[in-house]
Amino acid sequence: MKRILVAVLAATTSLAAVSTHADASDSRKQTLTSAVEDRVANTATLPIHQGIDAGGQSFWYVVTDSSNQKDARSRGVNYSPKLANARGTSAVQSGSIINGVLHVAATVDFSPTRVVVPDPNIGFPPLAASPGSIGENGYTPLVALSNGVVINAPHIANDTGLHDKLIGAPDLVGGTATFKETEGFYNDKEIYYVSFEVSNPDVAPLEGGTFAPALNGAPGIGSNDPKTSARSQIVPFVNGQTGIENPNRQGLNSALLGQGDPLNVTNSAPHNDKYSPLWDAHPAIWTETAIAAGVRTRQMKFDDIRELADSGYITGPGGTFGPGGFIVNCPVVSFG
Repeated sequence: MKRILVAVLAATTSLAAVSTHADASDSRKQTLTSAVEDRVANTATLPIHQGIDAGGQSFWYVVTDSSNQKDARSRGVNYSPKLANARGTSAVQSGSIINGVLHVAATVDFSPTRVVVPDPNIGFPPLAASPGSIGENGYTPLVALSNGVVINAPHIANDTGLHDKLIGAPDLVGGTATFKETEGFYNDKEIYYVSFEVSNPDVAPLEGGTFAPALNGAPGIGSNDPKTSARSQIVPFVNGQTGIENPNRQGLNSALLGQGDPLNVTNSAPHNDKYSPLWDAHPAIWTETAIAAGVRTRQMKFDDIRELADSGYITGPGGTFGPGGFIVNCPVVSFG
């Protein structure tokens, strides 16, 4: 089994175990009810299920979201009707459950060694980065079942190795696996999620996720429309303030320096029809004007970020704030 990390400080794996949340007796709502969440260690333990790919290879997977409310309730997972909008695209592979085993065409190669070498001075961008797992041709965690329901079913282990978000090996006897959560913000509240796949090969190793380019076929880039989009927005800051004890710390640069999670900001959560685990990444860069004016502070709300962008304080890699052209599959565990 592959469990080697070379010079790694993962952007969404807090090696310093730094959290903005210090009290385990918090009031946030757990939406992924099938999980057992440890709010001190920031981990989530999920039920695992067995599957078989077209070549006969067995794999293990988890289910985190469903496009059907009744199905979501029965599984104890997030209800995300927007996933149905991806049906019929490259972001979804067909599947069937036979005698309790999920049959799909493609799985994941977990054998590559995940590499992230941070810039020792500024953290991001890293000096080198390559994903630790790569989806086979056609692999996507989204599966359209024969009844029309689309589930989010990330593969987390097979004979080639283990997913990099796993904490230890899956418990095959108990039927569970434990994953490291990532902390972020939604509407001025904390939100916790697990990163499983990324459609961009440069970002996948930072997330500790499987590189799954087929996911980018999900419709709705730049859109949060529940009728047409399968995506929702997330904002990773590129150059926020740094410092473990700094209350305004936030960003990929800080995360790669080992100071904690990047504290990304989402535009939805599993409480309405706009939620999707397919996060349409909108990378944010503070401008020199913002830094000089002292407005580069920790952000916790998408609408506030949009206003800052409209005011010229935030831009993006292409010169304007907007979608970066890739998806991160990060199902929410809890928020509030």
